[in-house]
Amino acid sequence: MITSLPDNYSPQRQIPIKPDITFVHVRLAHFIAMGAGIGLIRYMPGTAGTIVAFPFYRFLDSIIEPVSLLLIIDVFFIMGIWACAVTGRALNSPDHSGMVWDEIVAFMLVLFFTPDHWTWQLAAFFLFRFFDIVKPAPIGYLDARLKGGLGVMLDDLLAAFYTLLCLAGWKSMILFESYF
Repeated sequence: MITSLPDNYSPQRQIPIKPDITFVHVRLAHFIAMGAGIGLIRYMPGTAGTIVAFPFYRFLDSIIEPVSLLLIIDVFFIMGIWACAVTGRALNSPDHSGMVWDEIVAFMLVLFFTPDHWTWQLAAFFLFRFFDIVKPAPIGYLDARLKGGLGVMLDDLLAAFYTLLCLAGWKSMILFESYF
């Protein structure tokens, strides 16, 4: 039988959609998940999302008390689960590279616990990007197995945890050696 369908056709397999600025502004979930359009950057959108976390965190830190800021980051995380799930379904890609809210929120958490000095924050930035890209165990395992909004948000939360663990180790070694 001759058909116009390819041999590897599956009704469940859908082609991912390429988002544009209109897609970002159609729904609130898309706007949040795509980082207000930052995710549309063609090269390294995750790194761009991480960079956006700096001024966003600084702004919130200047107007909100620390405990309230930590609660807001928690709310952002929960909001990200919803927004990334909705946007992933709309894009036919559960973890589309343009969804950068996960990087923004996770790195805001890193900045909350990182000393307020450029060397610490620069080290945090590079460590976070390293762990987010390389995805050492169990990050890679969860990223492959856990789909949807929770999977998108959780792998970056684990990268943030690894980053903070490395920074804490570095800080304890420096303070132990009395370098300050």
